[in-house]
Amino acid sequence: MSSSLSWLSSPAAAPLWLSLRVAGLATLIAWLLGMALGWVVARTRLPGRGLLEALCMLPLVLPPTVIGYGLLLLAGRRSALGGWLRTHFDYSVVFSWHGAVLASAVVALPLVLKSASAAFGGVDRTLEAAARTLRQSSWGVFMRVTLPLAAPGILAGTLLAFARAMGEFGASLMIAGSIPGRTQTLSMAIYDAVQAGDDDTALVLVLITSVLSVAVLLVSNRLFSRG
Repeated sequence: MSSSLSWLSSPAAAPLWLSLRVAGLATLIAWLLGMALGWVVARTRLPGRGLLEALCMLPLVLPPTVIGYGLLLLAGRRSALGGWLRTHFDYSVVFSWHGAVLASAVVALPLVLKSASAAFGGVDRTLEAAARTLRQSSWGVFMRVTLPLAAPGILAGTLLAFARAMGEFGASLMIAGSIPGRTQTLSMAIYDAVQAGDDDTALVLVLITSVLSVAVLLVSNRLFSRG
């Protein structure tokens, strides 16, 4: 037990803690955007919402290198945004753990968006109408009726998004790199350990990643079955 605790506090465990931090922030961003976009797709008649959904779903089918290259074009040092950030704030998302958050949020967003749109679309409109007859405002109906009914499906998708963010590799590698102690997440640490022939470290990291992923999937499946 003491050896396990000492390993968790050692520099070797840095990729685990960085992965949890990156995945947590990326999932929060994906949840906020996915909830809003899911509502737009499921409940509005906004022109072009089908195209908007398709564009947001692209990270599910595009190669990670394409996503990473797109992020470099958008926020890299040679881009308009990246150049502006560099000039005014002396900041660059490239080769920083913020870049890993950005990449992970992009690949996790489709999972939240799809689950949120399905959950909002599956809420019984008659229950919402009944709440309005009780003089509930639109916000009150959403908070007291719509969101609680849609919550299991949204939470299940959010957990899947967290698992996806934990395992992100290709896009993060292109924009954040694999710098030990700074941007090296679990997936990158596994790759580097295999390349270096350090099979023991690679095996430990693979087991940790697998256990976390299985736990998240079990909870997500239970929520999907309830939704």
